[in-house]
Amino acid sequence: MAGWPGELLLGLVVLAGASVQRLAGLGFALVAAPVLVLLLGPGDGVALANLASLAISAVGLAGSWRQVRPRAMLPLLAAAVCTVPVGAWAAATVPPPALLTGIGVLVTAAALLVIRGLRAAALRGVGGAVVAGAASGVMNSAAGVGGPALSLYAVNSGWTAREFVPNAQLYGVVVNACSLAAKGLPELSGPSWGLVTAALAGGALAGRLLAARVPERRARAVVLGLALAGGLATLVKGVSGL
Repeated sequence: MAGWPGELLLGLVVLAGASVQRLAGLGFALVAAPVLVLLLGPGDGVALANLASLAISAVGLAGSWRQVRPRAMLPLLAAAVCTVPVGAWAAATVPPPALLTGIGVLVTAAALLVIRGLRAAALRGVGGAVVAGAASGVMNSAAGVGGPALSLYAVNSGWTAREFVPNAQLYGVVVNACSLAAKGLPELSGPSWGLVTAALAGGALAGRLLAARVPERRARAVVLGLALAGGLATLVKGVSGL
């Protein structure tokens, strides 16, 4: 990052991502990860996306854990935890331009699939949970974007938004914690850590206030639009460096 403009942009991106995550149950990485990767590089950018998603999910889960469906979430979480090391390995070994390209492709494809509301028999039942969880674990650890696979599973399983949010928050706590354990924390300066912490707190509060005022469909459209734009920007950056 270059001076205070980069620091300011970092804070704004984290603030926006935290607001979205608190509002919709997921979305921090979709909105923020592409920009964080461009600001901090693939390693620290994805790690910060994992850490922030974990923090916001934990705050939300503290007030909604009674609505979690442990039986439905167990195969999803187990599959995701098993594949997190694969994503961590890819993040550590793939050259940065290729990794940027891969992250751009993953974010763009994930946003498009969720926009289309992909329907597939393979994404239903226990088998669907395992497929979605395995894909999500790799994507979360390598690119910070495990939420879309979970979202597609929820759509194909007929979950309502009220059912989805607390379960997505549980997912965010467990899988992001495993991703960070596999890769380590991002390396930021002291002022950057302070800015990120303040932005997370402000975003969580803003998302809570917006949840009662913003229609779910509109919030979803904004999240996916930002995700698509960020994914395409990251893809262009990666391809230009190959």
